Amino acid sequence: MENIQSINQGDTKERSRLVSIDAFRGATIAGMILVINPGSWKYIYAPLRHADWNGCTPTDLIYPFFLFIVGVSITFSFSKSLSLNIPQKQLYFKILKRTVILFLLGLFLNTFPNFNFSDIRIMGVLQRIAVCYFIVSIIFMNTDFKYQVAITVLLLLVYWALMEWIPVPGIGAGHYDKVNNFATYFDRFFLQGHMGSYEKIGEPEGLISTLPSLSTTLFGVLTGHLLKYDIVPREKLIIIFATGAALVFAGIMWGFYLPVNKHLWTSSYSVLTVGYGLIVFGVFYYLIDVKRYNKWFKPFLVFGMNAIVVYVLSIVVAQTIRLITFTTSEGVHHDLKTWLYEKFFAPQIGNYNGSLLYAIIYCLIWTAVMWYFYKKKIFIRI
Repeated sequence: MENIQSINQGDTKERSRLVSIDAFRGATIAGMILVINPGSWKYIYAPLRHADWNGCTPTDLIYPFFLFIVGVSITFSFSKSLSLNIPQKQLYFKILKRTVILFLLGLFLNTFPNFNFSDIRIMGVLQRIAVCYFIVSIIFMNTDFKYQVAITVLLLLVYWALMEWIPVPGIGAGHYDKVNNFATYFDRFFLQGHMGSYEKIGEPEGLISTLPSLSTTLFGVLTGHLLKYDIVPREKLIIIFATGAALVFAGIMWGFYLPVNKHLWTSSYSVLTVGYGLIVFGVFYYLIDVKRYNKWFKPFLVFGMNAIVVYVLSIVVAQTIRLITFTTSEGVHHDLKTWLYEKFFAPQIGNYNGSLLYAIIYCLIWTAVMWYFYKKKIFIRI
């Protein structure tokens, strides 16, 4: 969430900011916009859908990737602030301010466009990002690397223990199916009537499942420490790729005992997705900050410089398009999005391809908007 700084990388040292961080963040936001804006929700290719329950699709990687890069950014941002001897009181105010803004933006998206506050969904994507940013920032400010490693592992194990050992009334312990699990029971106890469309199957950004998502963010913090460490990029890349591969393997193996599940954000899911995140980020880091192929990643970079802004605006505009309704000359009532999809996309290249093309074009439109922001140096800090 920080503004980009130019980099002149030496053989053994790097400055405090890496372009790959912003590009990786932008890629995740572009992915989010792509998968939540199909031409039709009936026609979506399997890789662009979330797993129905257990399992992991490419779409299930996007959200944890974003939390991971939030953690990396925390290390760089607050390391710089602490090195400048900025008073901790000022830093805590900064943390609180960003947390509140992110959470309120999430509430805004949950209520737009009807603004019905009586049964407002309290949690959501931005709300979880806000909570993770707040808690992980506090942890970073008050602990060193060893304690951060310990907390990362402890959170994963505590969540697993809660899910395995605490019985749900009338059901028992150790269940991970839809509805019948401790995380959903806990969320219903505290969030009943405020989970929106997730009242039946449970809140995907729930309270208890925030524990392993904190670990996801802390893995990013630990990666940030590595990136700042004074060793040559080649050694960093070896560590990044080796650790990523090890975590993917560990996540898969853990999945035999604890299902990999995005909705519950199980600990095995956290480990698996961080592993993939490290590998993908390693590619970004190598190509952008080591080989300096920056131009190839410019579209992602312009997204990354205004990540939260473009995410919020893309949802608001998409919802607004759905609000525009009219009746055709044939007497058929349409909203604008459905009409565009059925008139110009599906008839030309088929339902699935048309639905995908609609999402791609919508994403490209926001690329153009953010490119304009980038050219005009409009970077809205949140």
